[in-house]
Parts: sequence; structure tokens; C-alpha cells
Amino acid sequence: FSASSLLVVLSSVSTSSASNTTHRIKMAASVVFSATRCACANQPQRKLTTRGTAAAAAPRQKICLGASSKAFLSGNKPLLAAATRKSPSVNRAQSLIVRANADYYQVLGVPRSADNKELKKAYRQLARKFHPDVNKDPGAEAKFKEISNAYEVLSDEQKRPIYDKYGEAGLKGMGGMGGPSPGDFTNPFNLFETFFGGGMGGAGGARSRNRPQQGEDERYDLSLSFQEAVFGCEKELETVRLEACDTCTGSGVKSGTRPETCSSCGGAGQVITMARTPLGNFQQVATCQTCGGTGQKYQPCSACGGDGRVRRTKRISLRVPPGVDSGSRLRVRGEGNAGRRGGPEGDLYVFISVRADPELVRDGVNINTTVAISFTDAILGTSVKVNTVDGPVDLKVPAGVQPNTTLLMSKRGVPRLGNPTVRGDQLVTVQVTIPQRLSKEERKLVEELAALGSKAPKGSGKKGGSWL
Repeated sequence: FSASSLLVVLSSVSTSSASNTTHRIKMAASVVFSATRCACANQPQRKLTTRGTAAAAAPRQKICLGASSKAFLSGNKPLLAAATRKSPSVNRAQSLIVRANADYYQVLGVPRSADNKELKKAYRQLARKFHPDVNKDPGAEAKFKEISNAYEVLSDEQKRPIYDKYGEAGLKGMGGMGGPSPGDFTNPFNLFETFFGGGMGGAGGARSRNRPQQGEDERYDLSLSFQEAVFGCEKELETVRLEACDTCTGSGVKSGTRPETCSSCGGAGQVITMARTPLGNFQQVATCQTCGGTGQKYQPCSACGGDGRVRRTKRISLRVPPGVDSGSRLRVRGEGNAGRRGGPEGDLYVFISVRADPELVRDGVNINTTVAISFTDAILGTSVKVNTVDGPVDLKVPAGVQPNTTLLMSKRGVPRLGNPTVRGDQLVTVQVTIPQRLSKEERKLVEELAALGSKAPKGSGKKGGSWL
């Protein structure tokens, strides 16, 4: 045994009598430890004895239970706390720790006098906070289950008095081996759905499946030209979607018949199976295979096969706004699939793709393009026609323009999506073409120009005093 501390774990006692449970727990807690301290290697080791048996010759050291342990033995507290053992030969106290589950009142953060209203309010707040779908912390799911177990016990009129008097050990011992114990907990997610809906708990699941459901959304891929995307257009779309069946008016039930309660699940939409294991009884909830979770059986409509909807083709008119681009998505409300059991229709989502233009390149709301001029036009300046989304437009190129210079054509770009009165610009990059071959006359003129350029004064504005 360790020289510093001993760990005693009180196991739950399974018996059909509450008084026997209390008696055995008290007997287990009243164990007295006796030990002899080894002063040297040849002295006897520690020995563990119980009250009423022969102890070692060495003097005994008794364990002193704390106030919380005495409170448990008197039936006022369900948990055992630490008991300390004082040794005259050791300056520091040594601890004997008795571990138990957390107090259910502390788990919910309520006093022991809390009524059902306070318990329900505390559970709602904590369950929302620690639900695994909301809280992604590693210990959130375990905390969520602990909260559900605490509420299940304290909200039960039979379990709560037993827990207040005997603790969790009393709950585990009440069922014996003959059937489900009051300490067997149900699925915490089912308890959550009972409070907040969602159809996971019992008959509520069948009711949620029988409620009107909104139809699914549909997708349509639309290809546009560059001009259509810039200025918008009207398009006629032919879509295929699910619409309400005219034969059964969307109910899915054969005309002249009525739905009946499912005999397999009794209308709950779910079946519960109990599995007995060495760790306890476990409940498993599954969707009823007979009715598919609806809680009803019916003869399906021959026209729609029981779905209440049939697939039809429909033509709709779509207005494409100015300024859309590849990847833009347009939403057409109510043009998706019909809902089930009278639910609203889904929506139609139109995804835009824009075909490229051979000359114009879009960059947000701006348009980029290039224009080529001769080196003489670059020297002397010129005017060229540039293609824009509005058609050909004359662009003035100033004299002495340098290669790859960008010229701005204001408000010749794309209208801003949602605000078509605001347009971007068109940016024109000037490319200067240098001839690879020259005639004799052209070469002579260029040489004369070069000679004139070399004689030009330094203040003429030409870089390095040269024309070329």
C-alpha cells in the first residue's frame, strides 16, 4: 500500500430493499485501516485489517472521517468527501479520498429546495449551452449527458426522494436484476428534442414528419454572352420540377381511402428496443420501418406513388440584371419543387456563366483591352478606334506615347450590380509596333531622323538628347 494515501471506492449495492442498501453502504464506509510504519527494511510491512479481526502487533492508526462523510452516513448527503489521516511521525497530513459522481443539484446549479419550474429553467439554459451541435469543446457532450441525467432524476417524483436520501447508489440498487432500474437513463438527445422540438422524441417525431414541409430548391445553369452579362437581358427558362399531384391533391393517399395508425409503432413513428447488458439496461430508439417514421399506414396514390408530387416541365421568364458575372447566383422565389402535405414551394437558383469576349477582358466593373500603333504614330500622336461594350469609340493617342502606356476611357466599363447607373472604366494598353524590315527609303529617313536627334540640344525634352 502507498505510504501517502489509500483510495477506497464504494461500489453500488444491488438489493431490493432500501434499508439493506443503507446498511451495507454504512458497513463499507466504517472500515478501519490499521498499519505499522516500516522503520527499517527488516520490519514487517503494513497490514490492512477490519474491525473485529486480529490486527498486527504494531500500534494501530485509525482513519478520521470528515464532516462531509459523517453527513453521508446520517443520510443527509449523497456523496462521500475526503477523510484525512494524521500521523505523529509525519508532519504533513495524508488523505484518504473517496470518489463519487457529481451532485445533481450542483450540475444544474439549483438549490436542493428547487421546484420543477426552476429545474426546467436551469435545464433549458444548460442544455442549449452544452449541446454538441452548438458547443464544439471536447467535454461538451459528456457535460450535456450529465445535465440530462441530473434533470431526469430530479424532475421525477419517484427518483428524487430516493436520490435525496440515498444518493445515486440508491437509484442503482432499486431495480435489482428483474427489470429496468430507476437509475437507467434515457437518451439525452431524446430529452432535448422533447423540450426544443425537432422530432426525435417519441410521438413528437411522428407529428413533425406529418407536418407540412417546404419543397426542395432546384438549380438551373444559364450561359450568357459578354454583352448580356454587362447590360442584362430577358431569358426564357424551361425547368423540370415537382408539382402537387392532381389525383390525390398532394396527400399521397389513394383516392377513396384514409390513413390508418401504424400498428408497429402505435403512431409514434419510432420503435424502442431494450438491451440488457452487464453495465445495465440500454434503450435504442429507431425509426419505424413499417411506416417510415410517419406513424401512419395508407394506400399510396397510383399517379404519384405516395409522394404527393409529380414531375412536370414549366417555362418561366427571368430578368437578368446588368452587371452579373460568372459565379453570380439569381434566386427565383417559389419556382422550386412543391412542398409535401401542403407545404410551401422551394426556390429556383440560377447560376450564371459568362462566355469570354475575344477582345475585351473584364476585371470587376472595369474592362481591359489593348490597341497597337506604329512607332511613327507613337512619335507624332494619332487617333484610333477602340472596341467597347457600347461599340467602336475613337481614342486620341497623345504624341510621344511610350509602349505599354495605359489610357483611360471613363464610364465605358460594366454597370455596378444593384446600381446600374454607376459604371466602371475601360483601360486601354498601347502597344507600339516596331517594323522588322525597312525599305531603302525608309531606312534612309530613319537614319536622317536619328542624325537630327543626336544634334538636338539637351533642353529639347528628349531623353539623352536623342529622338530615338
